[in-house]
Amino acid sequence: MSDVIEPPAAPPSPENAPTSGRRWAHPLVTGVAGLVIGAAGVGLAWGLSVGATSAVKTFTLKGTLTLTGDNVPSGDASQDCTGYEGYDDIGAGAAVTVYDNAGKVIAQGALGVGRSHDAACVFHVAVPGVPSGPEFYQVEVSHRGRLTVSSTEAKAGGFAASLG
Repeated sequence: MSDVIEPPAAPPSPENAPTSGRRWAHPLVTGVAGLVIGAAGVGLAWGLSVGATSAVKTFTLKGTLTLTGDNVPSGDASQDCTGYEGYDDIGAGAAVTVYDNAGKVIAQGALGVGRSHDAACVFHVAVPGVPSGPEFYQVEVSHRGRLTVSSTEAKAGGFAASLG
């Protein structure tokens, strides 16, 4: 008596597999979606951190430039004045450039109108948007060379220069 054991029935082939549950997505699609979402999160975090640090406090550097000697016209205090005979570049609108202590341009402005005062021509200097931070600044009027001013003096309106 030989007992014959019949093998169990074969499982259905994939083409005929039951469709009771469908896979959500292919693993490659899931990976790409995760990568995109992660990159967006990193980009958002970076953007927020840059936005927070870009709000640098600034101030207006104020002071005076006094032009003396034979290079200013004589006149009374009610008259505008400018330089001449080698100082023609010194007048209302002349460039005022502010540099940080590394020599990088950080703000630009211009001289105000010059006023005669005691045989001199006095120009007001006001350069807005100077970033706070450096311990020292360098200020240049026209092309006349840089003068160093401390942060404390610059913020207190203590910039004072003279030519002539």
